[in-house]
Parts: sequence; structure tokens; C-alpha cells
Amino acid sequence: MYYTIDREDLEDVKTFTYLGSIIDEHGGSDADVKARIGKARAAYLQLRNIWNSKQLSTNTKVRIFNTNVKTVLMYGAETWRTTKVIIQKIQVFINSCLRKILQIRWPDTISNNVLWERTNQISAEEKIRKKRWKWIGHTLRKAPNCVTRQELDGIRKGGPGQSELENAGRRPMLHWE
Repeated sequence: MYYTIDREDLEDVKTFTYLGSIIDEHGGSDADVKARIGKARAAYLQLRNIWNSKQLSTNTKVRIFNTNVKTVLMYGAETWRTTKVIIQKIQVFINSCLRKILQIRWPDTISNNVLWERTNQISAEEKIRKKRWKWIGHTLRKAPNCVTRQELDGIRKGGPGQSELENAGRRPMLHWE
């Protein structure tokens, strides 16, 4: 199905990419998270020589991981509709990378909490929560007539021509899962 706006035909699609994030018609984040994990994995693998280096300290490797891999993974996370499954997928990827950086191999194991303590990390859930609050603070400082602010406040009016995607944001974002 196509829509015409200002004499331009637009196709009705299930998903699209906007500013590097995959948006689906219902506002879900599964496809975007899967793509982010793939991009972060590629970034991690490109730095294989760093992870295997004997000259670099673990602290330096973790800092490189945070700046070059974790930022790719968490791009746009403040707007994700998070579920326990999504959080778990993200955390499993992070923990796997950190264990490889620390050269912790089976049968040697450590708990996730010890892993995070050794690498000075917080959980993926907490990281997303902090990013979300930072974004909310930024948005609340915008003018009341700004669309982003109105969507956050849940006061944007519905009307003709609104898409499924626009209606996906009907509830105030301050009440995210």
C-alpha cells in the first residue's frame, strides 16, 4: 500500500531504519537490538589484536571495550522498549566479551557480579535506565510545543493521517516497561 503526501508516494512498510535505528510498525525494539548486537560483535572482532595483546592492561582493554564496542551496542538504547528477554540478550553479549577480555574460560567461572566488579561495569539494565533518564531530562528541557516533549508527556493529540507507528506512542514514555 502507498500513501501520497505532498505529491510524493510513500510505501507502507513493516520496518524502516531512521538515524541508524530499526523502527517497526508497533514500536518494538527486537530487530534493532539484534542489529546492534551484530554491529557490536563486528566491532569487537575487529579489535581481536587488542584483546589478545600482552602489552595492554586489562583496565585499558576494558576502557577500549566500553568506548568502541559498548557504545555501538547501546546506541539508541534510551528509546528501546525493553523486555527481560532483550535485557538478557544484551547482558549475555557484554558478559561474553568481558570474560574473553579477562581470559576466563570454562571450567573456570566467576559470577556476573564478580565480573562486573573486576571490570567496573554496571548491568545492562542499569546502563539503559541511566541513558533513559538522561534522555528524559534532555527532553523535558525542550519547549512544551516540541513534538518530542509532547510525546514524552503523552499529550500529543491523535488525528487523521496518523500512522500505526505514531499511535504506538500513545502512552506516556515516562511509564516505559
